[in-house]
Amino acid sequence: MLSEPYSFLASASVIPVMVIDREADAIPMAKALVAGGIKVLEVTLRTGCALAAIKAIAEAVPEAHVGAGTVCNGDDFSAAVDAGARFIVSPGQSEVLFSHSINQNIPLLPGAVTATEVMRAAEAGFKVLKFFPASTSGGAAAIRAFTGPFSGISFVPTGGIHANNLLDYLNLPNVQAVGGSWMLPKDKVQAGDWQAVTALSLEASELSNMKELTQ
Repeated sequence: MLSEPYSFLASASVIPVMVIDREADAIPMAKALVAGGIKVLEVTLRTGCALAAIKAIAEAVPEAHVGAGTVCNGDDFSAAVDAGARFIVSPGQSEVLFSHSINQNIPLLPGAVTATEVMRAAEAGFKVLKFFPASTSGGAAAIRAFTGPFSGISFVPTGGIHANNLLDYLNLPNVQAVGGSWMLPKDKVQAGDWQAVTALSLEASELSNMKELTQ
């Protein structure tokens, strides 16, 4: 299995889900997030400039740990890694993604929301899984229910998570981190208001730190 599979998550409680429509936004967006204390970044492959954005961030923002999300096949996996992605997130799972992760020694967070999917990923050697879409797949209660049968599995839920409910997830013993885009409101991004992004990122960082105080 991977040599150091998920060590990058040790200091990441909140992972921004970045949908970048303009390549020019990539570097200032990443710098704004890092300035707000968020350094593990997920750039989704949902736009035409996503790979270029990953490459730009990897080269210009070395303090960021940039990965690729919405990776659904082997070609996208390899292209993201070639662009500089240091981890891969998928909404689902497949043998191709499993083998690419293991063969290239690149951490993969495969998607799983059912017991069967969790078992399949665990059997392939993956212990940290994406839980998506969280809000419509049972939310925090569903993840909590997995603690019994899957005590060795951790989750990174995304989908419907925001400042008002992130602690509902982060306070669960089997949640490693949460993903979301609330610190990147579209109007602020389109206006290039990176100070607002930093402020929201600082708020998210401070909220996530409350996890330690409640445990």
